[in-house]
Amino acid sequence: MNVSKYAMPTEWTDPDDAPPLTDEFFEHANEYVGDKLVRRGRPRAGSPKLSLTVRYDADVVQAFKATGKGWQTRMNAALKDWLKSHSLM
Repeated sequence: MNVSKYAMPTEWTDPDDAPPLTDEFFEHANEYVGDKLVRRGRPRAGSPKLSLTVRYDADVVQAFKATGKGWQTRMNAALKDWLKSHSLM
């Protein structure tokens, strides 16, 4: 059975018998606005990226990696820039 270990048991009848509400409880609790569940984490991107396996020449990858953190984003931007000036069809 898929029961959340953070779910509160339903046997209580006296509110004074309720367990203490710890920070851990609130970290794992679901949050609702009205009847709608509020999703956690990063919002979905308008145009999500695709995960691929691609092979590049080592010197190309080294050149981008040498630019430091964010090299993959810069490589993506370079490819987008190339597409602006080249027609694929």
